[in-house]
Amino acid sequence: MIYNITPVPKPRMTQRDRWAKRKPVLQYFAFKDECKASGVTLPESHYHIIFVIPMPKSWSNKKRAEMDGKPHQQRPDKDNLEKGLLDAIFGEDCRVWDGRVTKIWGNVGQIIIKNIEE
Repeated sequence: MIYNITPVPKPRMTQRDRWAKRKPVLQYFAFKDECKASGVTLPESHYHIIFVIPMPKSWSNKKRAEMDGKPHQQRPDKDNLEKGLLDAIFGEDCRVWDGRVTKIWGNVGQIIIKNIEE
């Protein structure tokens, strides 16, 4: 399944975030709502999530063409992206026990979920 949702990592939240609405926390809650509205689903095991991170608008067309589909090797970390998605989908994500995560550059933000069997 391909979802046209820009991936957002799970921010580190504190008690203060209940009243001081920081931008990363607001972005994460908007992402969570978008995942629920789009009906994003994930199996409990044997999945491959590909996070497509949008390239900055400041990049030249040459650099954009060169980096399209290449590994994304900077922040946000792939584990924080996965944590954000799992927390957005599942109330309790302790059931999830096996999966693979990849993050790549792309023209638009997407979340691609593939079901892989052994």
